[in-house]
Amino acid sequence: MKLSARTALPLAALALAGLSACAPQTSDNSAKSDDKSGTLRVWLFQEVSNGPKQQVVDKAVAAFKQSHNGADVQVEYIPVETRAQKIKAAFNDPGSAPDLIEYGNTDTAGYVKDGGLADVSAEFAAWNEAKDTDPTAKQSVTVGGKVYGAPLFVGVRALYYRTDVLKDLGVAVPKTQDELIATAKKIHQAKPDLYGLAVGGAYTYGALPFLWANGGELATENGGKYTSALDSPAARKGITAYTSLFGDDNCPAAKCAQMGGNATVTAFANGKAAMAIGGDFNHAAVEAGTVKGKYAVVPLPGLAPGSVAPAFAGGNNIGVLKSSSHRTLAVALMEQLAGKTTQRALFDAMGFLPTYTDVRAEVAKKQPFVEPFVRSLASGAKFVPASPGWGQIDSSLVLPTMFQEIVSGKKDVAKASTDAAKKMNDVFGAAG
Repeated sequence: MKLSARTALPLAALALAGLSACAPQTSDNSAKSDDKSGTLRVWLFQEVSNGPKQQVVDKAVAAFKQSHNGADVQVEYIPVETRAQKIKAAFNDPGSAPDLIEYGNTDTAGYVKDGGLADVSAEFAAWNEAKDTDPTAKQSVTVGGKVYGAPLFVGVRALYYRTDVLKDLGVAVPKTQDELIATAKKIHQAKPDLYGLAVGGAYTYGALPFLWANGGELATENGGKYTSALDSPAARKGITAYTSLFGDDNCPAAKCAQMGGNATVTAFANGKAAMAIGGDFNHAAVEAGTVKGKYAVVPLPGLAPGSVAPAFAGGNNIGVLKSSSHRTLAVALMEQLAGKTTQRALFDAMGFLPTYTDVRAEVAKKQPFVEPFVRSLASGAKFVPASPGWGQIDSSLVLPTMFQEIVSGKKDVAKASTDAAKKMNDVFGAAG
């Protein structure tokens, strides 16, 4: 999912997913018919600048209608901030529900548990274009081995850095995680008015690559049941690495503990940080800042020289509601809206990174800024646990609380990660 223009949605997606994860499961609302004509209702997310997206969607809808006589399409753009309540209400009232919805990829498990999304595994397997879907993107529509939609776009983060600052200090671009941490502190020592690397205690998706690079995991799965892995030695090593960046030698805890992803990227764009972990979706915001022409982007380094730290694969999906009385048509429209032609157009119009590996390679040639993000995805991006409880874990700020307890000195890594793991397991247990 995306944020503000392109920064805040992965967090917002999870926070709102928590609302649906906490809600009572809906009763069976499966459709009793499959009408081959009539009006399909679609709910898509309202963008900050929605015109370009609407033009792409209108063209896709026109193509769909041309090839499906007797079918009409009514598209409504809904506010992201209130979508959780609106979509949950639709699950509970099939009569007024749409046929298709756009949803954040971290919402999948919760929506499946709520009984709202249709299983489209057979249609997805038969769809020729689907074979080129990035495996991590496919994972974001998969729960219990079944597919509940089609990926629409993916968002991933990499390392933004100031070329002029590194050149001025004679510092090389970091090639390992240890070099990244050392370089951040060296820059701040030489230029105290700059954060070496802007980090945030509330920036979950900026922290996870450190955990994953060190071999840690958020959770392990066994027979569909999840258990937190935050208190494992590998996870604690990654947590220690990330929280070592908070302090007077890089990003003071008093200023940075409360920062989220938006704030860290804004600090970089405004010239207050020499480096930041930002997404492909942050490119426009950085270009509009004071650092335009003075920065570059590389994949966030892993432990070994030349390695890439696993990044979180955010993004949005298109799903068919189980209650749709136009299932066949709805699946066809899903494929039209999430197909290669539409994803190419959405990239050109909005900068949304395609979920197809071949289409991503095409757009990377056309827009060079995409290349490091494509490399990050190709190196092995990761996803959150496919548990309906994940949204509640995020909305209750389990991970940010853990990071903030550590950087404030209230708890050490062992105690904070143990407590956070217990909170996660309580939610996983309740979610089933």
